[in-house]
Amino acid sequence: MTEKIGVYVCHCGTNIAGTVDVAEVRDWAEKRLKGRGVVVARDYKFMCSSLGQELIEKDIKENELTRVVVAACSPHLHEQTFRTACKRGGLNPYLCELVSIREQVSWVHTDQEAATDKAKAVLSGGVERVQHHEPLEPLRVPIHPATLVVGGGIAGIQTALEIADAGKHVYLVERDPSIGGHMAQFDKTFPTLDCSACILTPKMVSAGTHPNITLLTWSEVEKVDGYVGNFVVTIRKKARCVNTELCTGCGICQEKCPKKVIDEIYEAGLGYRKAVYTPFPQAVPKYPVIDKPNCTYFLKGTCKACEKFCPTSAIDFNQEDELITVEVGNIVLATGYDLFDPRRIPHYGYGRLANVFTSLEFERLTNAAGPTNGSIVLRDGKTTPKAVGIVHCVGSRDRNYNNYCSAICCMQSLKFAHLVKERTGATVYNFYIDMRTAAKAYDEFYQRVLEEGTLFVRGRVAEVTDAARLPSEEGKLIIQVEDTLAGKQRRIPVDMVILSAGLQPRFDAKATAKLFGISCSADSWFIEKHPKLDPVATMTEGVFIAGCCAGPKDIPNSVAQGAAAAARVLAHIDEGEIMLEPVRATVIAEKCSGCRICNNLCPFNAILFHEDRMVSEVNAALCQGCGTCVAACPAGAITGTGFSNEQILSQIEGLLMLNIANGRRPVEIAEAVMA
Repeated sequence: MTEKIGVYVCHCGTNIAGTVDVAEVRDWAEKRLKGRGVVVARDYKFMCSSLGQELIEKDIKENELTRVVVAACSPHLHEQTFRTACKRGGLNPYLCELVSIREQVSWVHTDQEAATDKAKAVLSGGVERVQHHEPLEPLRVPIHPATLVVGGGIAGIQTALEIADAGKHVYLVERDPSIGGHMAQFDKTFPTLDCSACILTPKMVSAGTHPNITLLTWSEVEKVDGYVGNFVVTIRKKARCVNTELCTGCGICQEKCPKKVIDEIYEAGLGYRKAVYTPFPQAVPKYPVIDKPNCTYFLKGTCKACEKFCPTSAIDFNQEDELITVEVGNIVLATGYDLFDPRRIPHYGYGRLANVFTSLEFERLTNAAGPTNGSIVLRDGKTTPKAVGIVHCVGSRDRNYNNYCSAICCMQSLKFAHLVKERTGATVYNFYIDMRTAAKAYDEFYQRVLEEGTLFVRGRVAEVTDAARLPSEEGKLIIQVEDTLAGKQRRIPVDMVILSAGLQPRFDAKATAKLFGISCSADSWFIEKHPKLDPVATMTEGVFIAGCCAGPKDIPNSVAQGAAAAARVLAHIDEGEIMLEPVRATVIAEKCSGCRICNNLCPFNAILFHEDRMVSEVNAALCQGCGTCVAACPAGAITGTGFSNEQILSQIEGLLMLNIANGRRPVEIAEAVMA
């Protein structure tokens, strides 16, 4: 063998050593794989530690190693760690192979002898494979300094402001007429009970007036081309039918418009707006939009009251949608969440029983700018409730709907209990499964609500009904629940029921993920690169996520994640270029038949087709090295760097111990497999 290979086996504390006989694996590699190029084999308690890495560096220099194999944990976790150690030792980092004997061996076996034998086989495969590694260099891609932020909720606003304050340009795209998101609908925020508008509006104004932010509301992204550092994004700016250069935001058009429409979005169906409207008084930008499906002019060709009374002639019924193309280096998705629809749980009575409210409807009731000016009343608009039931976990922690916890429901319900007590003095019942108040000052808020006299019933509500059994239940809503602390069934009559609905992904989350080339979980939340070590990046370089699009979270966590995404983007911009993994697919033009099978299969849209030459070509900056095209090509015209046929077949040879059994070479094995 011409290569000098160093083998390093990690104990990983007891993660590996508790199941695998590490010393035996080391000795076996030193003796049995000596003929396959292994010149040194060592084991260490924690190979990823600084001492473990120094051990590798020292051996590379003293033993003149040309290849390194580390048997430890998943490459996804520490491959970069050991590549860096090799680089410091003077070896090309891509001549290092990391094989997993933790996730693939020790964690999935209980039989020590069998696990030890399997670890030997996995290590043997790594030794055979690494002999065919080639020295590689990272791809360098320049970064455009502008950034696209999609979503104008609190997470998107925070992201945009952080980047803009650093002197970089941001395009902030929001599909609604105004930025602000769900937070703009709230009255108070837990646990401090700050006025939501008071803390959000200054940020909205800053985003709307910042010289480094181009605000594109009433707009949606239609197409994304390019790759990290060089994205070309097409945005549809929908027609407001209002000339924003002439409009002063005086509101006369809204005042004179004769058409009233139920506001299903901002007022959650509890209030009305006009056919020409701004969503709320503090809207940014201040310009209204005309709701074409409900405008009398667009329906019947008559009216035009808004145009007649507009003092600046800003109304333009002929305005058309506009397509805008922008170039950006990075993209941050902060598209938020949708509220679970309680109609899906019919036994809770929402939509059937008048005085059952959703959490968002209650937020609007308590808001001073809401349809009741902050008065907590029943659907009749005047009756103050004497008893209120608040049901936690509606649509959350339920295998029939969403199995996950929505993170905000407990604190939201406690906030509601406080507001009802404060404004009506009513008796309040909170029906909960478990109380989850694990953040700064959250549990203290829970204790405060307890002291205020809120009554807590532990148990999942079975039914909300208006079917009375006793005279005292007449005209009431009855909450049927098993009180698990008291150990009995209870029927509790109340005047109002508030369903604390959970959070779920946006209705178009999967389509959005496809548009930007990222992935969704089984629940349709956007998937991060690593849930603990890289929670804002995605598997598509240059595309980041922030806020509730990645999973349920409260306002502080959304703001923190927005700032974290901004920091990652700014790091890219300040570097001027990004170094990409060189493991990419390549088309051998002479073998390509032009069938285009690979073009349709590539999940990253990284393959171009040249009509003039009738061959495909891989854009290395877009390619993520997944190998789909390599496997699909019927002509074998595509190769994957780091995953050549020779490398894979050699690894199979090592896994089957054929390299030790008869010393056959990989080419001979390939011929045997083909036969």
